[in-house]
Amino acid sequence: MKTWKFWKELIMMIVGLIVGAAAVYYFLVPSKIVLGTASGLALVLSELPGLSVIKVSTWVLILNVILVILAIVLVGKEFGIKSIVASLLLGPAMDLCELVYPYTKFLTPEQLANPDVYGGVMGDPWFDLCCFVLMLSASQAFLFRINASTGGLDIVAMILNKYLRIDIGTCVTVAGLVVCLSGFAIHPFRMVVIGVIGTWLNGIAVDYFTASLNKRKRVCIISEDYEKIRKFIIEDLVRGCSLYEVTGGYSQTKHMEIQALLTQHEYGNLMQFIGKNNIDAFITAGNCSEVYGRWFSRYQKKMLHRD
Repeated sequence: MKTWKFWKELIMMIVGLIVGAAAVYYFLVPSKIVLGTASGLALVLSELPGLSVIKVSTWVLILNVILVILAIVLVGKEFGIKSIVASLLLGPAMDLCELVYPYTKFLTPEQLANPDVYGGVMGDPWFDLCCFVLMLSASQAFLFRINASTGGLDIVAMILNKYLRIDIGTCVTVAGLVVCLSGFAIHPFRMVVIGVIGTWLNGIAVDYFTASLNKRKRVCIISEDYEKIRKFIIEDLVRGCSLYEVTGGYSQTKHMEIQALLTQHEYGNLMQFIGKNNIDAFITAGNCSEVYGRWFSRYQKKMLHRD
């Protein structure tokens, strides 16, 4: 608990949970769109006769408690403590949103009088869907970054993957589709189709936000002044790099190529350094969405500078 890493991840988890809870409470609940998530299933259950006395947030908590218990028993240690905490706090976080600022305050008198006509907060199910997907996917990307999730159908997918050896992506898709189809219990065909499309869009948006948060630049440089560039990368940017001897296909001349993985900001500093020093170089750069292995954070770089 004394480390900055612990508090940083705790803050990220809280922010991610609040954003996710707000997405469900302010956009999913009023519009009653059933997406392929545990929240979508909770919404269906809260609308069924005899079960409507229980709020959506309470159903979310009940479903996540059941799923967490199943995960601990069937998946074991593979299911992390962060995901358990995030799963159990999503429902209470929705209640907090309701306590602080109920979604009814966003609704006009016409919307309050005709909820079936105007849909949710935005007055149109498609707008509510877009807002929900953007907020929820950003929340999920934040949680995935610290190796956590809000549980839900991810747990079902993990269980199916472990015992039936079905691809995890297929498991998530199938589980989500089943929940979407359960929307027929409370919705006409049009709203079910919106839920299916929203589930698909949510997957695309999660991939986009996850890639954006983890994005790095893979830079390849061929230059006669490679030693200057190497020193700048190591001493000023505090990043590692690799040197390769390459042969030009046209001239058959041997050159040294430098390869390095940098953040967007570091890449900008490198290009500025090359420009200021009039270094003649051939440079290519591409985006990398995942980096495995040792990667220095800002704090680690500062410690290396001190040494």
